Amino acid sequence: MSTSITLKQINKLAIPALIAGVAEPILSLTDAAIIGNMDYEATTSLAAVGIVGTFFSMLIWVLGQTRSAISSIVSQYLGANQLEAVKDLPAQAIFIITILSLIIIGVTYPLAASIFKLYNAAGPILDFSVTYYQIRVFGFPFTLFTIAVFGTFRGLQNTYHPMLIAIVGAVLNIALDMVLVYGIDGLFPAMHIKGAAYASVFAQVVMALLSAFYLRRKTDIPLLVKLPFNSEMKRFVFMIANLFIRTLALNLALYLATSFATKYGENYIAAYTIAINLWFLGAFLIDGYAGAGNILSGKLFGAKDYKNLIELSNKLIKYGIVVGVLIATIGAVFYYPIGRIFSNDKAVLSEFYKVFWIILAMQPLCALAFIFDGVFKGLGKMKYLRNVLLFSTLAVFVPIVFWTDHLDYKLYGIFIAFTFWMIARGLPLIINFRKTFISLAKNA
Repeated sequence: MSTSITLKQINKLAIPALIAGVAEPILSLTDAAIIGNMDYEATTSLAAVGIVGTFFSMLIWVLGQTRSAISSIVSQYLGANQLEAVKDLPAQAIFIITILSLIIIGVTYPLAASIFKLYNAAGPILDFSVTYYQIRVFGFPFTLFTIAVFGTFRGLQNTYHPMLIAIVGAVLNIALDMVLVYGIDGLFPAMHIKGAAYASVFAQVVMALLSAFYLRRKTDIPLLVKLPFNSEMKRFVFMIANLFIRTLALNLALYLATSFATKYGENYIAAYTIAINLWFLGAFLIDGYAGAGNILSGKLFGAKDYKNLIELSNKLIKYGIVVGVLIATIGAVFYYPIGRIFSNDKAVLSEFYKVFWIILAMQPLCALAFIFDGVFKGLGKMKYLRNVLLFSTLAVFVPIVFWTDHLDYKLYGIFIAFTFWMIARGLPLIINFRKTFISLAKNA
């Protein structure tokens, strides 16, 4: 007889996952805050970090989907008490994704200027973007390795060790940012935007080393690649393919938003950089409960425990809305001080304050969309996730962002488009989930 899913069980997974999940946005926000307060080309550098950050997010979200695929397969086999059958899959997946990351470095490094021209970057912004990217890109394989290991831990219902790794990475990055960006009098000069890039790379290397250490010491999952490929590799590849297409659609929205913001001018792209990174932070805070949904739904689905799966979804909806409202409330209370953390340029802050309220207002909507993203990934329903995001991007976001650009709404238009995009992403997932599993639970 199955045992009911409790808040304690959810929080035991969600809170460490939440802390681990904020590592990447904290890395980006740290760069933005420290660079935005430099005494040398601060606004130009902040704009460059925003453009490169968007491109990096695309790369990480495209190839970082290994976390969801590995977590889904491992958790389902764990729920069915057949974990031994997929123990060799994570190492094989990590090997493939690492090779792909090296190919991407080889292709994008010499083409960096051409890539960022597509984001409407020009002049000093383009130069700084290329400089920042051509250093930070060398941390990319280490980031993907860490993400894949995190997926393995999630499949094993373990979010504690990823949390420890993420905390070390975030703290190290902040410390190195302060030292390398601003320099130390009498020891070495300030490196400015280059220092931020080096700090990120070093933090990512350390996180990858810790990930390998904990995987070897705390689990029976091997890191040594063995052939032939696991029988689940085919399903893994199809999951990745669907998530790849889905992520391209996601990044089309981010590309258009960044491109339009850059077109509006330096102050707009700088303000957009602050706003979008805070939006990412909110997303990753909510991702703790999305991660719990991913982990537990995969295990319950593997065990065919549909009643608890429905109960889990009901609780996640309530917790997600509470977390979304809490994030929005904190943001509202500290509305103006938050902006001043990232820039002291009055023109940049003026544009940021005009749209920050939209980001706060959409947090409960984002919570529901992100949580059910996680649930569907845990179920392995990647094809449906792909179709939903294609629809929400091509039929909702793209028309709205072009229409609001035509109306000259500038950053207002971008974040209005994001709001409707999140609604179009979340509602179909909730409706499909309940339609499918309520009937299965009744017949169980």
